Formats: sequence, structure tokens, C-alpha cells
Amino acid sequence: MTAEIFLVGGGARLQGQVRVTGAKNSVLKLMGAALLAEGTTVLRNCPDIDDVPLMQNVLEGLGCQVERDRDVVAITVPREISSRADFEAVRQFRASVCVLGPLTARCSEAVVALPGGDAIGSRPLDMHQSGLERLGATTRIEHGCVVAQAARLQGAAIVLDFPSVGATENILTAAVLADGVTTLDNAAREPEIVDLCNMLCAMGARISGAGTNTITVEGVDSLHATEHEVVGDRIVAGTWAYAAAMTRGDITVGGIDPIHLHLPLEKLRVAGAQVESFPTGFRVRGTEAPHSLNYQTLPFPGFPTDLQPMAIAMAAVSQGSSVLTENVFESRFRFVDEMIRLGADATIDGHHVMIRGKQALSSAPVWSSDIRAGAGLVLAGLCAEPGGQTEVHDVYHIDRGYPRFVETLCELGADVRRHTR
Repeated sequence: MTAEIFLVGGGARLQGQVRVTGAKNSVLKLMGAALLAEGTTVLRNCPDIDDVPLMQNVLEGLGCQVERDRDVVAITVPREISSRADFEAVRQFRASVCVLGPLTARCSEAVVALPGGDAIGSRPLDMHQSGLERLGATTRIEHGCVVAQAARLQGAAIVLDFPSVGATENILTAAVLADGVTTLDNAAREPEIVDLCNMLCAMGARISGAGTNTITVEGVDSLHATEHEVVGDRIVAGTWAYAAAMTRGDITVGGIDPIHLHLPLEKLRVAGAQVESFPTGFRVRGTEAPHSLNYQTLPFPGFPTDLQPMAIAMAAVSQGSSVLTENVFESRFRFVDEMIRLGADATIDGHHVMIRGKQALSSAPVWSSDIRAGAGLVLAGLCAEPGGQTEVHDVYHIDRGYPRFVETLCELGADVRRHTR
């Protein structure tokens, strides 16, 4: 059995320009939301990542026709669609659960296989189910699937225990076709939620409060297909920002609203990098070894958990000691063991990790456990001693979230290549 690895040369300094495409954490949910309306919905600025064809398989299994042409995805939804999301398609990635809300609203029933995805900790569907139940559905876990049924959804007042992005999305996509008004308190505020609401409104939904803690949805009888441009990927953009700082490089990133990365970019400023923001991007210059910082991951507008591996990688080559606290996913620190293979001086204590910075790391074979951990390990490999070569295994994770990752790194001056074993 063959497997691909990345071979990463140490001692890199990254320099150049990058334009990010649409957000992985948005495009998959927008593709799922297309199920709400008969007709052809067209999404532009879609990223060329492995998760997009995986979601295509899910939608085609439900009876849709999906066509992809470079960064354009056209989804044709028939009048009658299946309410059962196939196990083989769904189990491969977490975002597939986003079809639960649209199918419940559109078909009065949804049977969705419990999804797979990154190994970053428990992500139960309790809030998804309780939200749908507040809207009048019955839900249960049966034969490895979550089952939701409702003759007709009814608007309701819903309060989330935690501002879960996935639960917010499924509740919104169900509530838009419910009778009456739904208010969702403690809703997720991420830019990807705003992007979803913008597309739903373009389809005829009535939504207010997107981007705030309280979202109000006035249900409508039906929606129509639309065209929509996917919001830029703030996590990919943030990855390049941290890559510039930790390699003492100079990278200009376009295709992103820098306000979506306000706190991560501010952290880089405090660490000593020069950060310049533009209306559609930013520039990061690292002129010296970064200064140590403390981080804690929180829902937006806090520091993103998806940038936690990049923050740890930078801390490993910073001046002084840093402490990072993970408040979102309990198993995300499994990546730290791989950082230690690269010579990082890191100690885990519960949901905290202390990192004592070094001038450089050492090359070693390491294994990705999820999309962002894989990217963080590659960046760390770039900061190993010159002439060394780090092997990053299980890179299929990285391909699920980063378009043209190796190619972009090479364009920025890195010595990275894909190798098949």
C-alpha cells in the first residue's frame, strides 16, 4: 500500500505573495445548504481541497447533480431528494453532518451516518439534536446514524450551552423553513456563520443578527437557488501569517478580510512581527526571532483553535516561554508529542501546554493527526536546522484543508516536496 509524505527542508525563510481561496469551514456548509432549494446553486471561489469532492459524493448520494470547474461548484437539486446520507460518504469527514438541518427541513426526515473526520477530540451531536427538538423534531441515534423526523418544524427560542459552529449551522438551516420565528441565543459568531446566513438570505431566507450572539430567523415557505462567492479562508491565511513570523520571512496574503484575523494578527504584532493590513489582505514581516506569548483558544472573536498548532510551532522557536490553553477540543494536544520529536521543549498539563523556545528545531519523522496539526508540523520542519529533512506522514489530512500547500510553499522559497512510498 502506497502513502504520500512531505519531505521538508530546514532553515527556510519564506517570502512572496499568496492569495487564499474560499474557506473550507464555509464551502462544505454552503454546499449542504444548497439542498434547501430546488434548482441550481452556484458557488464561486471554492477551494481545491479533498473535502469538496467528498461533499460532492454526499450530495450526489442524495440525488443531486454536482459539477466542478476550477473554483466553481454548481449543485443542481431536484424536486425530490433522498433523506438518507450514505455511510461511506459521510464517515470520512465531520462537516458532512451539516446536511442534517437541510434534510430535516426539506424532507421532514433525515438519516445521517455519524461522521468521521479529524482526531481532535469528542464533538458530540447533542446540541444539534436538542436544537432540532426545540423546533419540533424527534431525534435519536440508531444503527450508527442520527435520525431526525418532523411533520412540520415550528419556530422556537433556543439557547446553546456553547456557541457551537456546527449546531448553529444545522439549527439555522432547519429554522429557515420552519413556521414562525426562531431566536438562537449564544450562537456562534464566526465569519463562516455570517457567510452561510448571507447565502441563505440570497436564497430568500429572513435572517437578522448574523455575527452576533443572537440570530433571529423568520421562517418562509420555500427558498430558491442562488449564486454565492465563498468567504476567504481565515485559517489558511493565518497559517501563512504565522509561517512568515516564525521563519523571519515576508509574506503578503490576499483574498481575506483581515478583521477576520484581528486577534491572531495582533498576537504577531506583540511577538515582534511587522503587520500591515489592507482592505483585502495583509503583510507579515518577521525581522527577528518571535517573542514568547501566552494564548488561549476560544470561539470567534477569540483565538481560533484551528490556529493552535501554528501558535505552538511558533512558540517552539520563540524567545522565552509560552503557555497555550486549549478551551475548545480536549484532544488537540496529541500534536504536541510530534512537536517534541522535532526537538520542541514542551510540557502538557491538562488543557495547558508550556513551550520553552529554542533557536532551531531538529529534523525528524512526524505524523499528522488532523489538518491543522499537519500544517503546523510542516511549518515546524521549516524551522529545523539547515540541511536537515523532516518527514511528515499522513499528509492526506493536510490535503483536506489546504489547496496547493506544497506548491505554495515552494513558490515562497521553501524546500518541500511530495514523495510517494
